[in-house]
Amino acid sequence: MSDNGQKQIEIPAGITVRDLAERMETSPIDVIKKLMSNGVMANINQQIDFDSAAIVAADMGFEAVLESQQAVEEESAGDVPFWRQIIADEDESLLKDRPPVVTILGHVDHGKTTLLDAIRHTDVQAGEAGGITQHIGAYQIVHQGKTITFLDTPGHAAFTAMRARGAQGADIVVLVVAADDGVMPQTKEAIAHAKAARVPIIVALNKIDKANANPELVKKQLAENDLIPDEWEGDTIVVPVSAKNNQGIDDLLEAILLVADNIDIFANPDGRVLGTVIEAELDKARGVVATLLVQNGTLKTSDIVVAGATYGRLKAMFDHHGKPVKEAGPSMPVAVMGLHDVPAAGELFQVAKAEKVARHMVKEYLESRKQKAQTKKAVSLEDLFASYQAGETKELRLIIKADVQGSLEPIIGEVEKLGSGEIGVHILYAETGNIGENDIMLASASTAIVIGFNVQADVSARRLAEREGVSIRLYDIIYRLAEDIEKALKGMLEPTFAEKVIGTAEVLVVFPISKVGKIAGCRVREGVLRRNAKVRLYRGDDMLFEGEVSSLKHEKENVREIREGFECGIGLKNFHDIEVGDTIQCFVLEKETVE
Repeated sequence: MSDNGQKQIEIPAGITVRDLAERMETSPIDVIKKLMSNGVMANINQQIDFDSAAIVAADMGFEAVLESQQAVEEESAGDVPFWRQIIADEDESLLKDRPPVVTILGHVDHGKTTLLDAIRHTDVQAGEAGGITQHIGAYQIVHQGKTITFLDTPGHAAFTAMRARGAQGADIVVLVVAADDGVMPQTKEAIAHAKAARVPIIVALNKIDKANANPELVKKQLAENDLIPDEWEGDTIVVPVSAKNNQGIDDLLEAILLVADNIDIFANPDGRVLGTVIEAELDKARGVVATLLVQNGTLKTSDIVVAGATYGRLKAMFDHHGKPVKEAGPSMPVAVMGLHDVPAAGELFQVAKAEKVARHMVKEYLESRKQKAQTKKAVSLEDLFASYQAGETKELRLIIKADVQGSLEPIIGEVEKLGSGEIGVHILYAETGNIGENDIMLASASTAIVIGFNVQADVSARRLAEREGVSIRLYDIIYRLAEDIEKALKGMLEPTFAEKVIGTAEVLVVFPISKVGKIAGCRVREGVLRRNAKVRLYRGDDMLFEGEVSSLKHEKENVREIREGFECGIGLKNFHDIEVGDTIQCFVLEKETVE
């Protein structure tokens, strides 16, 4: 139950009317009526977005919670996607080169779509079959005898949303910049998102044929954003192209192959099968059709695929030309039929040995999402040290938004000075303007904190931050901003904890329970006992146990805490030597504030 008494239900970013009705255990007709009353026309099989579903749920007495997108297996992955961990665990002698996976990012109207069409058109002309390729969200071309996979994702927001779910399917990013327009705000965002993903960037300098093209100015702007062209002794390949006139396309493809040769792009075709869902939809004639990008192993028809909360035995597979195929190896995108429900884009998929195993994997996935939804909260600047202490990398990641450039530059200077010690400060993105959804998605995918100076966060950005567990901090005085970050860095280096006793209880009776052990029937003498706190058991002056609570009940009901004067049953984790008259002390560890 939520704080306002409403029952919570988990809803994905997109859900059909039928599925929404099933989750609320109501009639689809009632859901359609509620949608109509809110100005949304939808049939029973039509997919609606989260916000529309949340409004309907609220009208029917439910509180909608966005489903957590990452599997339990990714929780400890840090920046390394789960699929890359699997490949890292493979026998090196079995690894083989696979085609590079490329995504194209850039500012709106700088020619991303035209460039993709030009690349696709070049391949169609070169091939014997001819004809237009089928849109499945990804496609492959062959250049100089080598295959390249392109993800046809709509911009850096989708790219980062996939990365936030642990996918990060792209090996190389092609950044499209118009030679007549230069580096624009969305270009800077795309650079930040690509750098956060830690993938090589190739710049396609598009519209080079236009009379007002100024490539030298664009190169200067790129250098100012840490993309120094190779001709300026940098490590960023800049390729002049004209997607409209089909100029420089071969040069760009050669640059992609050159970069691919210099990075490790391997997979085991005979290993564990897994990959990423690129896109999926419910087709009226064919049912659920999903585009899968295989990243390790070889996917075959009749395989049982598990993708997040859905599974199914594959009935058919098609390549990007629409031709039926029986198997798909690493880096190959295929449209598949046979999944029971529409999986979310960016979801990881695996192959199960049997349907029983698949159902168990889905069950575990749903349970893990439920747990994460209950425990997920925004990571604050003050408590970040815990996550950094647990890992090997000591780095505070920030996204900074300021009202004007005159404010942004001194803030960056102050923050960079603070990061000169043992813990580094990495500014993923710094720009003027209010905090928007793209900032939140970048922070979510990179475990970063968003800092705002004399700006506001958009309403949609605040909602997304709550769902994704991203902390937003707003300031109007620079020294306070710097002071808070400095305190956090000191806290990460030298966290100190103080013990605080919050309650004591006396054991009145002991209940032996089969298969469980002994449960202490107690009365709380002072303070409070909490299930998630630590406890000690004393017999006289001797401490016999220090550890965790395994169960806490009040009149057969599981509870989180019991207050002074009430009785309860308490179980101690892996300890059963309890006697009447023992004292149980409950305590917590609190982080001392860094002065």
